Amino acid sequence: MSSGGYGSATDRRLNALFRHLSSSARMDPQQLNSIAASPTSANQNDSVFSHVVRAPEDPILGVTVAYNKDPSPVKLNLGVGAYRTEEGKPLVLNVVRKAEQQLVNDRSRVKEYLPIVGLAEFNKLSAKLILGADSPAIRENRVTTVQCLSGTGSLRVGAEFLARHYHQRTIYIPQPTWGNHPKVFTLAGLSVKSYRYYDPATRGLNFQGLLEDLGSAPAGAIVLLHACAHNPTGVDPTLQQWERVRQLMRSKGLLPFFDSAYQGFASGSLDSDAQSVRMFVADGGECFIAQSYAKNLGLYGERVGALSIVCKTADVAGRVESQVKLVIRPMYSNPPIHGASIVAAILRDRDLFNEWTFELKAMADRIISMRQKLFDALRARGTPGDWSHIIKQIGMFTFTGLNPQQVAFMTKDYHIYMTSDGRISMAGLSSKTVPHLADAIHAAVTRVS
Repeated sequence: MSSGGYGSATDRRLNALFRHLSSSARMDPQQLNSIAASPTSANQNDSVFSHVVRAPEDPILGVTVAYNKDPSPVKLNLGVGAYRTEEGKPLVLNVVRKAEQQLVNDRSRVKEYLPIVGLAEFNKLSAKLILGADSPAIRENRVTTVQCLSGTGSLRVGAEFLARHYHQRTIYIPQPTWGNHPKVFTLAGLSVKSYRYYDPATRGLNFQGLLEDLGSAPAGAIVLLHACAHNPTGVDPTLQQWERVRQLMRSKGLLPFFDSAYQGFASGSLDSDAQSVRMFVADGGECFIAQSYAKNLGLYGERVGALSIVCKTADVAGRVESQVKLVIRPMYSNPPIHGASIVAAILRDRDLFNEWTFELKAMADRIISMRQKLFDALRARGTPGDWSHIIKQIGMFTFTGLNPQQVAFMTKDYHIYMTSDGRISMAGLSSKTVPHLADAIHAAVTRVS
């Protein structure tokens, strides 16, 4: 277009704007006042959201917010469940970097949408990882697995499906449990009740209370079970106790919903940490399993997880999957591709998989060594009480038994941050910080009741 043509077009737009402004200037004063009083007008001083109250910080993530504001050089964050190296740094596994490099080097990869259920290879390999490669349920096509947004998303999708399609809308969760569990299930449309789990007196499992509460639950109720490394207590049933729980639940028709956030991260063995789930699947019954790769592959921010639903027949599994898709589609449409591709690359390749198991065991062993060091440090200081629960508990967390007043004291005087229930992340400790924590616990126990 010539400059003259461009100029004439510009002139026409300016003339139109001028006419619009002129007509506005001649507008009736009452009309102008009504515009000024409009609730969405930019001239109004008050927001239409002025009534919104500030929400409290998340009890777990809020610990990190407070920690970040503390200028102390000796501050220690033991609140959030994320692995740290001996130097206190976040860890990206070598096997993850290798898998990512493979993905980058593959010029045929594209960024197209995944199907609603996610990456097919990821789903297939995830089911094998938790159920076992020789699982009859997989062989008989009785399992439907869908990729979800880490463990939280897997729980939410499963819960929403149950709220729509299961005859019992009550779910029993252990007391205590991860703080997000009640919110996830309630917002999904389920009624949440609890069953006894932790015994503060022994700092171990209240197995009799657990059996009594599940025994009195209505037939068909859903029961949330932590597959391993119970959060926040670190207290797990023995295999014999798991078998009794399985027998009781099957006899009453209770539906198991496993939350598996720490497979391989608890004991260092992927198979050992999946035994509770496989025990329930082996009897031919139905169950739900939510998986997360946040902890065991360090893919926290990638939000990679899977929901597996084990059904009675392949036909039922297919119909269930069709309805799960209807839950996912309006929620987030389909899952992200990158994290699932990393997991699939590692699970499919024998060398990468073996390297992962080596790195996974190294993380688990470091956490176990931190438990021993903390126990030894408290015993060396003569700290009142029996602290053997620290080395008996398993996984990322230790339920110390400290009360909220003692926790507040440790934060104020020692700059140590943890949740108010006394849960500490063992993965956030190092050989250098164990003495500081032991000093703080000793002072809290001896000076604060």
